[in-house]
Amino acid sequence: MSFKSDIEIAQEAKPQDIREIAKKLNLTEEDIELYGKYKAKVDYNLLKRETGKKSKLILTTAINPTPAGEGKTTTTIGVADGLAKLDKNVLVALREPSLGPVFGVKGGAAGGGYAQVVPMEDINLHFTGDFHAIGAANNLLAAMIDNHIYQGNKLDIDPRRVTWRRCVDMNDRQLRFVVDGLGGKANGMPREDGFDITVASEIMAAFCLANNISDLKERLSKIIIGYSRAGEPVTAGDINAHGAMAALLKDALKPNLVQTLEGTPAFVHGGPFANIAHGCNSVIATKMAMHFADYVITEAGFGADLGAEKFLDIKCRMADLKPDAVIIVATVRALKYNGGVAKNDLNEENLEALENGLPNLLKHVENITKVYKLPAVVAINRFPLDTEAELNLVKQKCEELGVNVALSEVWAKGGEGGVEVAKEVLRLIEEEDNDFTFAYESDMPIKDKIRAIAQKIYGADDVDFTPAATKEIENLEKLGFKEMPICMAKTQYSLTDDQTKLGRPTGFNITVRQVTVSAGAGFIVALTGEIMKMPGLPKVPAAEKIDVDANGTIAGLF
Repeated sequence: MSFKSDIEIAQEAKPQDIREIAKKLNLTEEDIELYGKYKAKVDYNLLKRETGKKSKLILTTAINPTPAGEGKTTTTIGVADGLAKLDKNVLVALREPSLGPVFGVKGGAAGGGYAQVVPMEDINLHFTGDFHAIGAANNLLAAMIDNHIYQGNKLDIDPRRVTWRRCVDMNDRQLRFVVDGLGGKANGMPREDGFDITVASEIMAAFCLANNISDLKERLSKIIIGYSRAGEPVTAGDINAHGAMAALLKDALKPNLVQTLEGTPAFVHGGPFANIAHGCNSVIATKMAMHFADYVITEAGFGADLGAEKFLDIKCRMADLKPDAVIIVATVRALKYNGGVAKNDLNEENLEALENGLPNLLKHVENITKVYKLPAVVAINRFPLDTEAELNLVKQKCEELGVNVALSEVWAKGGEGGVEVAKEVLRLIEEEDNDFTFAYESDMPIKDKIRAIAQKIYGADDVDFTPAATKEIENLEKLGFKEMPICMAKTQYSLTDDQTKLGRPTGFNITVRQVTVSAGAGFIVALTGEIMKMPGLPKVPAAEKIDVDANGTIAGLF
């Protein structure tokens, strides 16, 4: 049996004019800024328009990702289309893809099969230029820092303690550590420097957590760019960079309106990584979606230990949001992989391996229902070779925790394949208790908040802090940052900080090797394991398969 590729399905689709999609949200042509026929920006000032909506917010998350694939974005889109088939006024809110993964190993992030947002090529490649604006704002700040030092250094910035790094939206390991300012006095002061990928920039995080342009400008002004020789923090506001940075981001801050293959409206806006940053689309897009639709379905990056934890403990806390239901996506194949089956053998029925891998899913279910006290459904993203015995085993184990399982067949059937999950989501919203609780309180000491995440969410025994991390935590508490939420930088592949430990490990500690403050974003970053903020390309990058023909038709995206 041959299957069409995602890009072939997307290119065969007949999308509606974006003005028709806007009408579904009661938006006129005057309310949107057209970027061609199928994309538009929507002014966030429309949040001031009274709509009377009391929208329901649905979060999609997943088990820890594996090479077998889980299909979280695909499920999010397909369930939104499923809700639309049930005559619900629904809008889906997603992150924008980063060019790094698109050209690397992960590929695009516009869904798959018959559950995609379109135009998928545009969304995966440049889109409306938001990430370029974020990169430009990041690098303007970097240029102004080095120029300040060159022009006399009035703030007495210590060149050895400049913490702000340049960025580029590409996987480029060569740029992780560089020395710049070489070539003599006219070219600046030589110093060690480096690049992060744009989606790991604090600008991206601040951008996605801001409520409006004024809030964004204030957040930008608070960004700590380094320290003076006296040890005092120096901010972007101190060098008067925040106004120009906000000007670069003015248009990017407007959410991007697109559509699913079935014509369901979608906001695709912002894109912080979840293993480094907080992994959610922008607060503005989420709030605008809730302003114009009765049901909003959104997702958080990677597994529930990363994206969902940050969505709930950071984004919901800052933006005063409360999810009404949670979808936890899993596949039988990925659970068997967690149970020790090699990728090439995942098509064979193996109940023993499935039972060994199921604890990973069950831990995420427990976190959502028992730590955060939210109603949840497990969506099994069905593959053709999944057996009834395997599906029944997953159903049985989840029901023992009081959580129902619904089959998702959105990749092959689009919205029709998402109706079963959609119906269970509606039941959860209407019938189940919702006592949403954070995993920790803001006024706890920094170390205690990190321990709460590690012990409650990962299942760790304790947390080991390196001397450097402990010293920085003491410094941050002294500087007044104790109340900030925690953003854990951790491998996405395991509940631990060791990506080789699959399933539901026990008897482990998490090691925090470095702690930094993202004062503009408003959170403290705790780095664990080998996590880094600039990925590299694999041996055979996806870029090698991407091409464009004489007619401008792109091939090879997935």
